[in-house]
Amino acid sequence: MNTRMFAMAFAALFCAQSHAQQAEFRPMDDENKVIDLTLDSLEKVKTARPLAGSSRIDNHPVLFLVGNSTMRTGTKGNGDNGQWGWGFYEHKYFDAAKITVENQALGGTSSRTFYNQLWPDVKKGIRPGDYVVIELGHNDNGPFDSGRCRATIRGISATDSLVVTLKEGPNKGLQETVWSYGEYMRKFIRETRALGAHPILMSLTPRKQQSDDGSWQPVRVDKTFGLWARQIAEEMDVPFVDLNEISAGKYEKMSSWKVNYHFYLDNIHTSKFGAEHNARCAAEGIMACQHPEIQPLKAMMINLALPTTGVKREKGKPVVFITGDSTVKNTDRDSTGMWGWGSQAWRIFDEEKITYINCAQAGRSCRTYIREGRWEKVYNDLQAGDYVLIQFGHNDIGELHKGKHRGDIPGVADTNCVSRVTLNGEAFNEVVYSFGWYLRKMIDDCREKGATPILVSLTPRNEWPGGKIERRNDSYGKWYRAIAEETGCEFVDLHNITADALDGIGSEAAKRYYNNDHTHTSLAGARLNAIGIAIGLTRNASPLAKYLK
Repeated sequence: MNTRMFAMAFAALFCAQSHAQQAEFRPMDDENKVIDLTLDSLEKVKTARPLAGSSRIDNHPVLFLVGNSTMRTGTKGNGDNGQWGWGFYEHKYFDAAKITVENQALGGTSSRTFYNQLWPDVKKGIRPGDYVVIELGHNDNGPFDSGRCRATIRGISATDSLVVTLKEGPNKGLQETVWSYGEYMRKFIRETRALGAHPILMSLTPRKQQSDDGSWQPVRVDKTFGLWARQIAEEMDVPFVDLNEISAGKYEKMSSWKVNYHFYLDNIHTSKFGAEHNARCAAEGIMACQHPEIQPLKAMMINLALPTTGVKREKGKPVVFITGDSTVKNTDRDSTGMWGWGSQAWRIFDEEKITYINCAQAGRSCRTYIREGRWEKVYNDLQAGDYVLIQFGHNDIGELHKGKHRGDIPGVADTNCVSRVTLNGEAFNEVVYSFGWYLRKMIDDCREKGATPILVSLTPRNEWPGGKIERRNDSYGKWYRAIAEETGCEFVDLHNITADALDGIGSEAAKRYYNNDHTHTSLAGARLNAIGIAIGLTRNASPLAKYLK
């Protein structure tokens, strides 16, 4: 065979081997179906993410979070598009006096692109004794050499590799060796340890998907990235937190509707609810991990106990939780001051049979009651057989985007908008929902725990147009009824029960039932409204009525 023929045969053989190799390493399908363009400018990224190690206080350790958009959504990561990553909230579970948390994640990155483009700068801030949480894989799909050029080879092989020439992006024309997902995890682990720090591997956050019956369910990755991360953790003897399993397990106890609103705009990126959910799951997973290398980190953790109302339960007695605003709970002290009807619950409920707790707070709307974590405390305390009285409306009519930022969208539609909020010098983004949406959420949460929600319409104001007390049956009254009918939730129409009583005595006599203004009640008014609750429960033949005096 002459030299030319030999060269041609060699080229054909090389080409065949190359094609075989390309076919063998077929990129993983993009199951997320999301176009994430975060990694479009590394210079912009560098100004948005914290300088690695800049949060360090004295010689205290830093917990670095390495991940993608499920950990830090968007370049800013501040929820300005209604999406949050769980890294935004993880600091709540660590004592800042002992350790700081730095969210170094960036949306759109795979284990390959994070390792090549961002990891070198993160390493500059890592010191001995630090911790590095690594949760990557959502974006390890798509083409190897075009598009985002971020795909990795399936599995955990330490030897499989693929040399590609990038066809697109800022590194167009660059030749790059692509490794398996598992090998990139090994690289993170080896280099973290070389710096004297402690790596922690986590499986991915769940996605959601819609079943054939239309319901939303979490997606586990226990046969791909979850399995591979676990295998690498065992091989390299590093702590492993199965975030995917912990989070999905909790989702499966929720309603389809609730699973759905834990995500925002798509099936992978989380709302504030979902981000907080995953942050707690990550913290609980770290605390449950028994690997000896993680023990010192666990000693720096806080806030793992669920926040509660502090209700004192008595064996055999259900609890009725009372939620609402200042018409339900006020100063409730001075006989000539302002009183909420919840202070008079002792007049209507038989305390030999049931325990009650007034969890209302003056000035709150549905939106702020949930935003401030007050509803979360009630939710965490709920047990099967309990009851929850839900009464809001007086403050929900406020402005959405300024002032006290407590107004919600009028009506009952399943709708929302992103609002920029500034309170007490702090600016943050918030997704605001409709009045009806918030009621649905509270109803759904109660039923999830086996408790019985009861809607209570807002108390009437001391306004007398045309000689009759003002009624809001064309707004909040209508919305309460619509949600009650839609959900099958019991509804006590306190608004009209009390209004009927006041109409019967006239505007002059009605003055004694109010204090200072047209909304807040006197002690007599609080008693009147409490009696109205009892009347409403009795008229409904409510299961709660058997606990009345």
